[in-house]
Amino acid sequence: MRGRTALCCVLFCAVSTLLAGGSFGPGQRVLLDAHNCYPYDGRWADRIDRALSTGAPLAIEQDLVWYRGRSLVAHERPHGTEPTLRDYFFERIRPLVEAALREPTHDAWPIVTLNLDFKSEEPEHLAAVWAVLKEYQSWLTTAPRARDLGDVQPLHVGPVLVLTGESDAQRRAFHDAVPVGEALLAFGAVHQGGARTNYHRWSNNPWSRVEPAGQNHAGAWTPDADARLRALVRAAHDAGLWIRFYTLNGHDPADQSGGWSPGYNFGSEAAARDRWRAAIRAGVDFVAVDQYELLAATLREMRGAHATPAP
Repeated sequence: MRGRTALCCVLFCAVSTLLAGGSFGPGQRVLLDAHNCYPYDGRWADRIDRALSTGAPLAIEQDLVWYRGRSLVAHERPHGTEPTLRDYFFERIRPLVEAALREPTHDAWPIVTLNLDFKSEEPEHLAAVWAVLKEYQSWLTTAPRARDLGDVQPLHVGPVLVLTGESDAQRRAFHDAVPVGEALLAFGAVHQGGARTNYHRWSNNPWSRVEPAGQNHAGAWTPDADARLRALVRAAHDAGLWIRFYTLNGHDPADQSGGWSPGYNFGSEAAARDRWRAAIRAGVDFVAVDQYELLAATLREMRGAHATPAP
């Protein structure tokens, strides 16, 4: 009985740390990843405010498109009136970041993870985004650029962490072009099955890796799916990678008011919550959803359930 009690205490402490987030390394905390957190066709401009209102730390995705010599925050087919990354994201989080910089402790850093999803990869587009990151370098989590890609350097943690995609074009712009000894400002996703490097620090996954039928045809949550999820998370963390899954929505298919992609819909909030809870229990670092407030509430509920150990 004494051994079982000790084991329960260890498990309780591990889950409490995971949910609350005392460290930022892989497997240390579970965060809301606010998917497609930007306006569509001039609508839903409050998405970033909604995401930030759920509380930090959190992750925020921004899609970027090159349009007539400018990088704009948009999904596709921009009109030219869409906001820039500087205006919509960086200046919006300035009060939060400046407050964090004044705090004596940095236990919750990074408080915001910026997930960049490039919808076009023109060299001038990537260069323009790098220039924006340089403007805000004092806020960013960085690592020194080593001579060899496989020479993994320690991260210098700032209030903002920037993650980007797995493409080789992005690696060339955000790693290869950086002189040795200077700071890497963004960190790419590994190719499937790839290893962590000084630049590649995370794994970005469609939910179909867990449930091959996809969100629309997933059916009930099963022990087999739960086992696949846990195995994928465990493999990523063992490799020193953060892991993200996208996108876990659940709503009436007839409800189009949110502007969300129908392909990411489990069909009901209850079905999505089953997956949210499973992802949280498994330790998924970034859980991408469009229903920001509902996932944040689920995270709070599960934190509360582990606030005191069971007798």
